[in-house]
Amino acid sequence: MSGRGKFRIEPFKHRVELDAQYAEKTWKILKDAIHEINHRNASGLSFEELYRNAYNMVLHRHGKALYDGLVETVTEHLREIAAAVDGVQGDHFLTELERRWQDHTKSMQMIRDILMYMDRIYVQPHSLKTVHDLGLALWRDHVMRSPSIKARVQAAVLGAITRERNGEQINQSLVRAVSSMLMDLGEDVYVRDFEEPFVATTVEFYRSEAQTFLASSDCADYLRRSEARLEEEHRRVKEYLNARTESRVVLRVEEELLSRQMRAVLGMANSGLETMLRDDKHDQLALVYTLFKRVDGGLAAVKEMMAEHVRSEGKTLVMDPEKGKEPMEYIEGLLRMKAKYAAAIKASFASDRNFVNALHQSFEHFLNLNTRSPEYISLYVDDKLRRGLKGASEEEIESVLDRVMTLFRFLQEKDVFEKYYKQHLAKRLLGGRTTSDDAEKSFILKLKTECGYQFTSKIEGMFNDMRTSRDTMSAFRSHLEEQAKSGIVPMDAAAAAAPASATAQGAAAGTGGAAGAGDAGGVGAAAMPSGIGKILAGSLGG
Repeated sequence: MSGRGKFRIEPFKHRVELDAQYAEKTWKILKDAIHEINHRNASGLSFEELYRNAYNMVLHRHGKALYDGLVETVTEHLREIAAAVDGVQGDHFLTELERRWQDHTKSMQMIRDILMYMDRIYVQPHSLKTVHDLGLALWRDHVMRSPSIKARVQAAVLGAITRERNGEQINQSLVRAVSSMLMDLGEDVYVRDFEEPFVATTVEFYRSEAQTFLASSDCADYLRRSEARLEEEHRRVKEYLNARTESRVVLRVEEELLSRQMRAVLGMANSGLETMLRDDKHDQLALVYTLFKRVDGGLAAVKEMMAEHVRSEGKTLVMDPEKGKEPMEYIEGLLRMKAKYAAAIKASFASDRNFVNALHQSFEHFLNLNTRSPEYISLYVDDKLRRGLKGASEEEIESVLDRVMTLFRFLQEKDVFEKYYKQHLAKRLLGGRTTSDDAEKSFILKLKTECGYQFTSKIEGMFNDMRTSRDTMSAFRSHLEEQAKSGIVPMDAAAAAAPASATAQGAAAGTGGAAGAGDAGGVGAAAMPSGIGKILAGSLGG
């Protein structure tokens, strides 16, 4: 068998002769069936037989005749539909259009099933539209793009939406069906025939409404009404328009109600942003933040307006000559102001760093307009550490010191503060008037953390001087006690045994300084720790 050739069976070549009228007769059967389907009389049709007829036409190279015949038949039917739909008047126009569209899509599904073989064998190789896509294109061209129908659909749908914006109830399901139909016909159809006109009418509507709101609302009411309108537009798209429209239409509403009217709304007298800030309207400020966060440059404008208000209020405070006469009230006013606006930013602006930074920059600006601010801050600390913190808990002391440090950070002339602080600290230490050594050390540690070791080295040296002085005096008293036990009493024992506070008070009184005025005298400045004595002598002598 290996030496013999292999046999191959050739197909039987017999030329099949078709009736010359075969294609015409078969197409006539299919055309009549399509007509019945289009008129909803398909119950008596044999879809198996119709599929076989379409199959044979394509198989015997009559695919073009079949496809062209389909185009002609469906086109003729859709022209009839367009005329029928256009003849319907009033509110029933959209209803009729939507009913006809549903009939058309069902018909084309049945026709597609019959011509499935043509779709696969003839349509695809020739880069033609499938039966489904052909049905959409023909409906678009002969029904939806019919000049009269196109204009009436736009007017009906846009009119319904406008009525709903004005508070009327509309048939949302019908508008949803028309919107869905346009999208099925192609995104370009939806955009050109509906979305673009819809956006244009939206701009016109809200441009007019913004003026109405401005004329009849205060700032908070305007913002609440704008927020409600934006929510309506979001909901409208979700309920009966295509999702791609949402961003475009909402953006236009934001532009007309918020962006274009930003300065006019926020600058309203007696109700605008300044009034909200002044009166602690945190809920209204939160609404400002929420709405203007949505628009380009919105928060930047709000931040700048807030900063302008804070700078103006702060300048009034620090330049008030009456406040300058009362340093304690001057600093308390600044602290209250800082706490007030910090609370507003936290409660209403989500602790936005941009707003926090703007607040800090504003404080730095106006606080340094008054050259005595460093002195007043030092006096405030001096008052608190001498008497203002008596009986306070550790948490309360830390809270007061932390609040003072917020103002200290805004000072540009920190060396001026250092000069006054050392003078005031020297008086407290020498006079024994400090409320708590722990509070003193805590504040110095805060200064050291903020400004570094060099800033506080001399201040810390003053504490070291006082500790050395106490240790020396303690040792000397012990020495005197031991000598007293042995019967030896030095001439200056009484003076030497005097408390350190009395010694310091006498020294201050001898120089005429306020720290020891009217107090009992001591042995003189020579008994002071050397570093503190130099600071005190320099400040009081001046």
